[in-house]
Amino acid sequence: MFKVVNWMIVSRSELLVDLLDCRWPQEFLVKLTKTQPSNMAKMLAVEPIEIVFFDLSTIDLQQAYQLQRLIEREYCSIHTVFINFPKQLDTRFLIHPLTIGVFYTDSSLAEISIGLNDIMKGRRVIPQDLLRSMVDDDNHDDNEQLTIREREVLQTLLTGSTNLDIANQLFVSESTIKTHLYRAFRKIGVSSRGQAIAWAQTHMHEVRL
Repeated sequence: MFKVVNWMIVSRSELLVDLLDCRWPQEFLVKLTKTQPSNMAKMLAVEPIEIVFFDLSTIDLQQAYQLQRLIEREYCSIHTVFINFPKQLDTRFLIHPLTIGVFYTDSSLAEISIGLNDIMKGRRVIPQDLLRSMVDDDNHDDNEQLTIREREVLQTLLTGSTNLDIANQLFVSESTIKTHLYRAFRKIGVSSRGQAIAWAQTHMHEVRL
């Protein structure tokens, strides 16, 4: 008997979701479940989903990271795909062994369709430049060790500084601070600012500059 493949798209864009709902079920013979980020966990509990697609143009990176962590922790058989993946930000911390597809913001629907056909054949579709940068990180730095800047940013959390305060102190953009925090969160195994502060209070002697 033919087995229905279940996909889920997590997005705040009704226009994108409706467009994909018109294409993907017929093109790939799948059932497409549509949900907002806030409802993803509830939907995963009742739907037999195999692939979750995150629309990063409408989901905050911290929330995307937390949702990815939820899947990693509770649904290890579910794979993830990122669409509208930003090139201008270092969002490699989102890539996980469960991630089987990454499509940049400038990818057309036709290019995504070609990539999804490859994914359905069991291939992992991640841009070569992104893979190379991740390999370079592995070769030159231990990804599980905090960088000097990540240590510095974590240390400022103890003062109660906001992301904007930290950015002004370090003369960088607020989005850069967010990226440092998200990467640090992954490395120290936390998923919220409060948990990071608690971790820093216990371990900061290990990460002082």
